[in-house]
Amino acid sequence: MIRSICLMIALASMLSAGCSVLHIADSSHAPWVREGGPRPSGENESLLMYFEYVRKLPSAELAKEHDAVRQLYANSSSDFVRVRYAMLLSVPGAAFSDDARAIEVLVPLLKYADASLHTLAFVLSTQIQEQRRAQELQQKLDALKSLEKSLIERDPGAIRRR
Repeated sequence: MIRSICLMIALASMLSAGCSVLHIADSSHAPWVREGGPRPSGENESLLMYFEYVRKLPSAELAKEHDAVRQLYANSSSDFVRVRYAMLLSVPGAAFSDDARAIEVLVPLLKYADASLHTLAFVLSTQIQEQRRAQELQQKLDALKSLEKSLIERDPGAIRRR
């Protein structure tokens, strides 16, 4: 019984993956798909490949990619473009990095569990939120270090007296 349920779930997953046909005819439309390299089997896999691709782009190319995808998102907010745009907005250290906007872009996918890219959007939003928490904790730690340093500089003998 349990085995047949697992088999049905696996089959349904494969069928739904097959239904999400990529609209990418060649690698000129998807430079993250390397010529002669593995072809993505669906939108989820293509977007994961895209994420790896943009994380390795130099700053100037990353800025160009951001502008192109921002315009694409403005003209067509398909789920695929929506996740691409959120991925770009969440690249740490990029001049255009905007975690709040990235989460905002993903909200429609997060609301609808039936959306084809819901799971990937959920993972991405979770990663962005964890990244934000880590940054906030680092800022607090840096502030404490700065406070400690200023206290030591003000009264250098205070630490020796303890």
